[in-house]
Amino acid sequence: MEAVAVIGVSLFLGALVLLLLAGLGRGSPRQPGSGEPADQKVNGEAVRQTTGLKKQKQHQRSRKHKPQQHNFTHPLLAAALKGHSGSVTCLDFSSNGKYLVSCADDRTVRIWSTKDFLEHEHRCMRANVELDHATLVCFSPDSRAFITWLANGETIRVFKMTKKGDGSFTFTAAPEDFPKKHKAPIINIGIAETGKFIMTASSDTTILIWDLKGEILANINTNQMNNAYAAISPCGRFVASCGFTPDVKVWEVCFGKGGDFREVTRAFELKGHSAGMYSFSFSNDSRRMVTVSKDGTWKLWDTDVEYKKQQDPYLLLTGKCEVMEPCRIALSPDARVLAISSGTSITVYNTRRGDKEEHFVSVHGEYITDLVFDINSRYLVSCGDRAIRVFHNTAGYRAVVEEMKGMLKKTTTEATRERLQQQITGAQNTLDSIYAKKD
Repeated sequence: MEAVAVIGVSLFLGALVLLLLAGLGRGSPRQPGSGEPADQKVNGEAVRQTTGLKKQKQHQRSRKHKPQQHNFTHPLLAAALKGHSGSVTCLDFSSNGKYLVSCADDRTVRIWSTKDFLEHEHRCMRANVELDHATLVCFSPDSRAFITWLANGETIRVFKMTKKGDGSFTFTAAPEDFPKKHKAPIINIGIAETGKFIMTASSDTTILIWDLKGEILANINTNQMNNAYAAISPCGRFVASCGFTPDVKVWEVCFGKGGDFREVTRAFELKGHSAGMYSFSFSNDSRRMVTVSKDGTWKLWDTDVEYKKQQDPYLLLTGKCEVMEPCRIALSPDARVLAISSGTSITVYNTRRGDKEEHFVSVHGEYITDLVFDINSRYLVSCGDRAIRVFHNTAGYRAVVEEMKGMLKKTTTEATRERLQQQITGAQNTLDSIYAKKD
């Protein structure tokens, strides 16, 4: 009986203790750090206080979502232009060679001075794109304006550049954008060097020719199922496109002696590839073109022909290359070298023999969106992520030395020999300077 009494008392005391503990748990607020954060009142409202551990986890999560700047180094990298906070989508050099313009999805267009490329700091001027962002950008021939393609507005916006006393610019958007006419995404825009027309090309089969006031002059149907790339020739006479078919089609945009628009006529075609085209590029005098195709080859063409007499362009050279989408090709203005971007990497070739000169791997953290040479063939510039990479065109300098030495052996006049020797010395000194910094 005594044992039963002891057990009963023990059970009663245990139940009493549990009830007391439960009552304390309901009546006392949790202290911060006790497993769950406490509620506090801020401005009369209940706010959940986050513990240090939870804050740290949230910070780590936000760092994971924020894209990291891609790091790339190479001995031939002249500069990395960093100023955009979004991915850069397009580049263009001014015709006077003084400026590089870039646009990105951060709602800005930036103007860079080419003379700062080799400096430690790279200054830039910023133009804001209100309520939109530009996906394509192009300088006007006089380098006093630029045009952009608006991602959301799906049209052209013109910006005028006014130089101030300190050398910087103010940027003023035109009162009205161009009317919206394309029905498919835009792949490229351009302004003729003559200043007579603007081109816009979309991914269906449409190329529109505009005057500078936003009126349509002509509508070109490329008849190639889709357009992969289109551009205006540097001479300002031709518009070309490529796409699903294994050729490049070229038209001449004709104007009268008084500057009035006449017509668009078919000029010539580049035929020889066995698969669809990725891209093409002109030399600065428009007498040479290069093409790159899904068949894994690039081709160099002589386009200095009398096409009105039915003369076709001449194929000068074919080279093999490894390509993947997206793929771009750029021909140096002097036509001595070409560069092909494939994915995130770039390969440079000599156009004299087709030799591979340079290969840059993982240049950008995202696919390369544009690839251009400066007008003096000194630099090769690419974009894809938030940085713009500027490379020394060492292949171009080597090509100059080789070409001038060959000409030096054949020349007979002293004046010509002296001029050639100066060119050889200048190019070789530049190479020596670049490689001295490399070492």
